[in-house]
Amino acid sequence: MTKINSRFKSVWDALEDDPEKIADLKMRSQLLIHIAEKIKAEKLTQQAAARRLRITQPRVNALLNGKIENFRIGTLITLANRLGLHVSLKIAV
Repeated sequence: MTKINSRFKSVWDALEDDPEKIADLKMRSQLLIHIAEKIKAEKLTQQAAARRLRITQPRVNALLNGKIENFRIGTLITLANRLGLHVSLKIAV
């Protein structure tokens, strides 16, 4: 059995080859993390978070359990805004 030692900049770089998909996953994961942290910091129940975010409780559960594939970047930006988080984009050249 051959052991391959590879180092990646992020888990997304290890899981995905397409640079565009990697960038999308990185942005979505950061948004998802911050949203979940805000919900936890405010000690919101899933039901209270669902009301505030205007989504269903199962969607809140998916969000808190890191189901990144269930959320598009635009949706996550909207949810972040509903929690009072400011989302900005920095473009590097």
